[in-house]
Formats: sequence, C-alpha cells, structure tokens
Amino acid sequence: METQKYIFLLSDATGETIERMCTAALTQFQDKSVTTRRIANVRSKSHLLDILDEASRLNALVVYTMVNNELAQVAHDECSSRAIPSLDLLTPLLLRMSRYLGLAPQQMPGLLHGVDDAYYKRIEAVEFTVKHDDGQETRNLHKADIVLVGVSRTSKTPLSIYLAHRGWKVANVPLVTGIDPPPELFKIDQGRVAALIIDAHRLVELRAARLRTLGQDPRTAYADLEEIDTELRQVRAFYRRQPWVMIDVTGKAVEETANEVLVKLGLK
Repeated sequence: METQKYIFLLSDATGETIERMCTAALTQFQDKSVTTRRIANVRSKSHLLDILDEASRLNALVVYTMVNNELAQVAHDECSSRAIPSLDLLTPLLLRMSRYLGLAPQQMPGLLHGVDDAYYKRIEAVEFTVKHDDGQETRNLHKADIVLVGVSRTSKTPLSIYLAHRGWKVANVPLVTGIDPPPELFKIDQGRVAALIIDAHRLVELRAARLRTLGQDPRTAYADLEEIDTELRQVRAFYRRQPWVMIDVTGKAVEETANEVLVKLGLK
C-alpha cells in the first residue's frame, strides 16, 4: 500500500502565499495523493519545534517562509539534524534582494500583504474556485468569470486553480455519459464557457494512472480505449451544438492551456 505523503507549510505570517505556491506546484503532480497542512503565525522556537516533531513522525516535507532570520535558521538547523526534507522559500530571495538593494530586510511578518487589492482579489478567486470545483454549487455558475467543461481527467481542476491564482473566478463542470449537464450551464453567458477536449490515447493513460494511484484495476470501461473513443465522439458532437470555444489540452502544460483559454474567451 502506498504511504501517505504530507507537506507542512510553515509561516510566521498568514501562510497564504506559501499555500498558493504549493497548490500551484502540486497541480503538476495530480496523480499523487498529498495532504498539505498550513500552519500560520509560527513565531516562537517552542511552537516551531512542536511542529517539527510531528513532521518528523509523519516523514513530511516541510516548506517554510520565515521573515525572522533567527527562526528561519532554527528551522534549517532542526530539519537538517533530524533529516526532515525541507525547503526555505523566502531566505534566498531576501538575501539576494538585500545584496542588490544594499538594504537589510525589515523582518516584520505580514508586511507583504498590507492593503493590496490585487492580492485580495486572488484570494477571493481561489476561494470561489475551490467551492465550485467538479460541479459543486452550480447555482452560482453565473458568478464565475470562466466556466470549464470536460470529461474526467481533462485537467479541469488544475487549470481552474491556476487561473484562480491569477485572479479569475473559475467553476468547472464534469461531463458524464448518461447524465445531463446542470441546466444552469445553459443559462449563463455562453461566451464564458470553455470546452476541454483531449486525445483518446492520452486520456487512456491518464485514467489508467489515476486508477492505479487509487489501488484499482485499470482494466475497466473508465480507462478502455474503445469506450473512451465513443465517449469523446459524443462529447465533440455535443460541443458542436453549443456556442462554446473548444480547447484541446493534449500534451499541453497547464500554463499553456490557461493562456489559450484566456485568449479564446477574449480575456487577454
């Protein structure tokens, strides 16, 4: 049985920045089950050591952003001595900026956030997108900037999260054979809908990998080439009856697909 993986996200401020970065990175590993734990306001050595005790017990990866130099050093030293895999995201950046600017960092957690409208817009977008993932809360589809539709394993969720981190409120709706899409999908501005499509052979690979990750036999209709080929033909025929833009995600990175979505929807 595959061992559960954990990532601890430590910050001496809110931890929202590090969580966004980690979420974006994890979209590149969508077939791996990982539990992330954000721990904010870590501002004392005792608190930090308690967290590292648990991280060591769970064999977790520790990723941290500590503005306080002393606390960052403690995190580095303790992780090294305990053989805890770790990554300091902030210190190298602060050191490089300090050398370039000829100034010492103020070492005040939370300064980054201030009153940044763009920052809060991104947070709101991410919260909306998470709540409207995989066909949830379809009554609110009209509130989305972008609505993605597609069959299972067409990168709807990672694409949604990527766009959300750029300030777009995204909802995604799965298309399942034999089940009608929610009626709300056809009542919203159809110019905001992007229909995702993928090559059948690539979809077989993705679905089989997903089943193996879940400990299930990949030799099922869900990952069968003939079944998938029929499913995709039906989906393409359905798409052609709608005024939606169609996006082929085959072989594309999330960033490339996201850019194509924005361009085709006239948002860029």
